[in-house]
Amino acid sequence: QVKLVESGGRSVQAGDSLRLSCAASGGTFSNYGVGWFRQAPGKEREFVSVISWFGTYYEDSVKGRFTISRDNAQNTVYLQMNSLKPEDTAVYYCAAVLGGVGEGAYDRIKTYPYWGQGTQVTVSS
Repeated sequence: QVKLVESGGRSVQAGDSLRLSCAASGGTFSNYGVGWFRQAPGKEREFVSVISWFGTYYEDSVKGRFTISRDNAQNTVYLQMNSLKPEDTAVYYCAAVLGGVGEGAYDRIKTYPYWGQGTQVTVSS
């Protein structure tokens, strides 16, 4: 069973950049599809991005600003976040599913059985 640990979240100003990391242990991470989700206070958890066998997808509000990538040798998936906005403020979670994730299900929370504990990103104006 894979264990996920996120890191890299902190408080920044609007327009700044951050890189979040999702480090995995306990499995061959290259065999997993990995998604990033976020949850703002008082809101439901929402899809941000995914990297899987079919490539990458992004939620519309982060397209062109966020980039997901993976380093299988380091068992790590990254989320590079540029041009951050106050509305990006949330706890960011990475999630994984063995065998990858289908193109019709990558944005669904229930697709992913493995989750990290989250890392807080706060963007002030």
